[in-house]
Amino acid sequence: MLTATIYENLSLLKNLNQKQLTVLIDPDKFEESIAEKFFDDLPNSITHIFVGGSTVEANKTERTVAAIKLFSDLPIIIFPGDYTQITEKADAILFLSLLSGRNPEYLIEQQVKSVTWLKNSNLEIIPTGYILIDGGNESAVQRISKTQPMQQDNVEAIVNTALAGQFSGKQLIYLEAGSGAIKHVSLEIIREVKKALSIPLIIGGGIKTAEQLENVYKAGADMVVIGTAFEKGDFHY
Repeated sequence: MLTATIYENLSLLKNLNQKQLTVLIDPDKFEESIAEKFFDDLPNSITHIFVGGSTVEANKTERTVAAIKLFSDLPIIIFPGDYTQITEKADAILFLSLLSGRNPEYLIEQQVKSVTWLKNSNLEIIPTGYILIDGGNESAVQRISKTQPMQQDNVEAIVNTALAGQFSGKQLIYLEAGSGAIKHVSLEIIREVKKALSIPLIIGGGIKTAEQLENVYKAGADMVVIGTAFEKGDFHY
């Protein structure tokens, strides 16, 4: 039987080697009027919904979550670009620290700013180490955070950064190649990080085909996040 919280469920499913597939919805690109069709077109294998973007207009996240709930009962998790994207209408929030960068705004300042909203909320708060990996183009995260992604050939540094996140108490590690990435996080990186960690590993960015998805799962991803390919209807099964 699954346990109470979203994170406990993720941990249990990780231990059972049951892979999770998440659709990432950017509120600024999501048309509420076509929400029903969007969810009808998604594969049945979707297990979670992430909602967030690097920049989102005021109140758009809340409206997007409300629209999603009309057509889906999957867990909705805020994947925030900044603290203004928090909404009580969701089920949980990834409490992100951008471990790959050294900009204090995304290591701790945004987290401090969010506390006023989170301390009295019912959102499940999941501490998450977020590591930006070079996906072959300049990502929105890179532009907004003013940090550089980690290079894919620097596997040891990526593994050590992921472990530093685990050692500092993060409950998830999220390796992200960026929205619309040309190349996804390499299978070698995924394998090596997976071997090092004891917490769930999330992979996102640049995954466009069922073959890529299966390879990323086999390399060790516990959850895969797909945004742009579903958004544009470009995911190839």
